[in-house]
Amino acid sequence: MHEAPRRLGPLPWLIFGSRWLQLPLYLGLIVAQCVYVFLFAKELWHLIHEAPSLGEQEIMLIVLGLIDVVMISNLLVMVIVGGYETFVSRLRLENHPDQPEWLSHVNASVLKVKLAMAIIGISSIHLLKTFIAAGSLTGLPFCSAEMLASIAENGSGTALKCATLTPVGVMWQTIIHLVFIVSAIGIAWTDRLMQSAKREEH
Repeated sequence: MHEAPRRLGPLPWLIFGSRWLQLPLYLGLIVAQCVYVFLFAKELWHLIHEAPSLGEQEIMLIVLGLIDVVMISNLLVMVIVGGYETFVSRLRLENHPDQPEWLSHVNASVLKVKLAMAIIGISSIHLLKTFIAAGSLTGLPFCSAEMLASIAENGSGTALKCATLTPVGVMWQTIIHLVFIVSAIGIAWTDRLMQSAKREEH
């Protein structure tokens, strides 16, 4: 026989019920997911429409941009589904044919590690795009403030007459990417230590 759930007092009920304040945040992330679907469709249409006039490097940059959108969308799904399941309420997806494999053992620690790995993947795509773009900017002068404003107004489809990337900018982007990697290793190592300590206690 299952024991009847113990009734909470007014203050514990209020504190525990406050988790539902996160619901509008997750709904807002679903709206953001819709925006990314629109952005993906827009970039895909640009690739198909402009394909005959684009070079190999330009096509590669657009495709990497599409992959970037997909990876950010995957990150949103992990935050929405995993965060809601962990911090708000159970989704009760047991035995559902479409239940994600990682959701069956998700908790705050697992979610942190998975988010860290997703951020590293997104950072890798950005860094690869930077390296490809940097390789095609040889001999171009660096953009002035006026040129950058003109590029922002006319869009990225304008032929580049100056380099928007600088060696210092590429260096810092590489350093930030390495920091992401070290942070993810640190999170995974800490989680492993905590799991080992729990096993020793049992």
